[in-house]
Amino acid sequence: MPKIGIIYNDIKPVACRIAEELSEKIAGYGWEVHLATGMGGILGYSKPNRPMCHTPIASLAPTGFDEDMALAVVLGGDGTVLAAFRQVAPHGIPLLAINTGHMGFLTETYLNQLPQAIEAILAQDYDIEERLMLTVQLFQKDVLAWEALCLNEMVLHREPLTSMCHFEVEVGRHAPVDIAADGIILSTPTGSTAYALSAGGPVITPDVAVMQLVPICPHSLASRALVFSATEPVTIYAANPDRLVMVVDGNAGCYVCPEDRVRVQRSPYPAKFVRLKPPEFFHVLREKLGWGLPHVAKPTSVELP
Repeated sequence: MPKIGIIYNDIKPVACRIAEELSEKIAGYGWEVHLATGMGGILGYSKPNRPMCHTPIASLAPTGFDEDMALAVVLGGDGTVLAAFRQVAPHGIPLLAINTGHMGFLTETYLNQLPQAIEAILAQDYDIEERLMLTVQLFQKDVLAWEALCLNEMVLHREPLTSMCHFEVEVGRHAPVDIAADGIILSTPTGSTAYALSAGGPVITPDVAVMQLVPICPHSLASRALVFSATEPVTIYAANPDRLVMVVDGNAGCYVCPEDRVRVQRSPYPAKFVRLKPPEFFHVLREKLGWGLPHVAKPTSVELP
């Protein structure tokens, strides 16, 4: 009996309703169906009296979600998709993302196209696109204290108010560099259209195996985004007297104290997206971000040289 999963955003009534209806429909075709909420992929934040909120990467999969599962359908927005990949990526489960949110940059299709999507799934008429993920780890005196899978970006900054921070960053075996900025972002190609883009980083097509380092409001005209091979692990030391906050994909994080060490490297677990049609990244850029749209016509009153 083939097995399929459904992960949904349980704070959205429409996602809850569709999850139940979809479960009954797919089960009617003889599939084994497992339901879970995306909350299991949200690791939580540290608190002043409990600085570590650590869930091992391999412990996030919901019950029944394992290597025998053909794929999972995720109902939600980009946040639910990010959380879902932390739950399923270690088991190699592909995700079909159905947008019930707003932007839906990571989603494949919309609710009004769900019947056609399910028909394609049942007929196994789809492709798999793999995207790079990162493993983010925090070490305290060489002891692993916190870790998370990352599909978009890792951000390290000061709390509660934004102010200048100092970082020593080692990329692979290259010489360390010093960065003075409000914070730093380490992004995947998938995350290049998220926070990294807003901070001035370039858009990177998802098929390129690279990472990018983006300073947030750097205190230097020479500090700009750096793109480098994903084979290069990154080690970050925060040269500040106060603790910093590290946030992964916008919904998980921990405190980073001056003596701590952050290590970011390519994860052995890629994110597997179910594609119902060949991926067209430029089309998504145009639809979601307006990239490459035709120029507005020039006023007739303006004389051109």
